[in-house]
Amino acid sequence: HVQLVESGGGSVQVGGSLRLSCTASRDTLDLGSKCMAWFRQDPGKEREGLATIYAGGVATHYADSVKGRFTISKDNAKNTVYLQMSSLKPEDTATYYCAASSGVAAFEALGVPSRYGTTYWGKGTQVTVS
Repeated sequence: HVQLVESGGGSVQVGGSLRLSCTASRDTLDLGSKCMAWFRQDPGKEREGLATIYAGGVATHYADSVKGRFTISKDNAKNTVYLQMSSLKPEDTATYYCAASSGVAAFEALGVPSRYGTTYWGKGTQVTVS
């Protein structure tokens, strides 16, 4: 059973920072070999792709809404992907999800890939900025 688990969400003041983590059992999913992405969704709004890091762990791509404020990274030794968020705004309030795909750059369009087999999702972690 493949399971991605997000953590690190919480309540933070405007201008503050949080670091989200996404991990999985290496026996079930080796995140180092996957293209990873972070999405967010607020009730009543569409899911928004925020950031992706390609399977090689170097190339990244960000949505304009978070560029310069959020940083995605991988720690292959810990089988963990991070989203460092700074200069947080009230509009960043949402449930944040990580996703994994086998395509090297599967999330390059910051959407859900349609041709790389299964996309794995976590259950989300809530971020509230006020």
